[in-house]
Amino acid sequence: MNYLADNLWIFEGETVPFYAMPYQTRMTVVRLASGQLWLHSPIRLTEALQQQLAPLGEVAFLIAPNHLHHLFLGDWQAAYPDARSYGTREVMAKREDLHFDGELTDSADFPWSQELDQLMFTGSKVMEECVFFHRPSATMIVTDLVENIDPQIFKPWQRGLAGLAGVLAPNGKMPLDWRMTFLFKKAQTREHLRRMLAWQPQRLIMAHGKIIDREAGDFLARSFRWAT
Repeated sequence: MNYLADNLWIFEGETVPFYAMPYQTRMTVVRLASGQLWLHSPIRLTEALQQQLAPLGEVAFLIAPNHLHHLFLGDWQAAYPDARSYGTREVMAKREDLHFDGELTDSADFPWSQELDQLMFTGSKVMEECVFFHRPSATMIVTDLVENIDPQIFKPWQRGLAGLAGVLAPNGKMPLDWRMTFLFKKAQTREHLRRMLAWQPQRLIMAHGKIIDREAGDFLARSFRWAT
């Protein structure tokens, strides 16, 4: 468990393979003013993790922000049956075996909306992602929208592939395969970026890679130059 700001923590999970590449997993936890916990992209649930969460508050909201971040959600739903689960339309269609209490949208009508803004980053036919902004700490929270992975975690041949994908720190960005699906929607991408920069984020938490601790807006602007 790593404390980042008042009522904001990250928890590092195990590494999972994705297209033969190692991807570290990360969960972001926000404690709302109500004392309830909002969990973004839950990692593998363990007894030790439950013990760490217990003093922080009640696990109340489980967030699956895109259709790739759902692997461990079922275990969390079983362990915390009173928690409410939210996912994108895509993940809800993919995981019909799970229950969801609501679909993530651009609406401001969510139990956490007093403290967290959100944006559906759309324009690709293969993936959409819900991006969040924690206003009290000026922190943006994403999953695969931007990746900024330490080159040292890769073997040499993997590092070459990650470099081609454009996800190596300190110059990480949206992975190339997803980026290519936005080529005909660049105007929409720029509008999404405009809205995200309007939040004036100072910190950027990614599910995969090094956190940007300051001047996150400048980092985002650089990482989305491909869309300008």
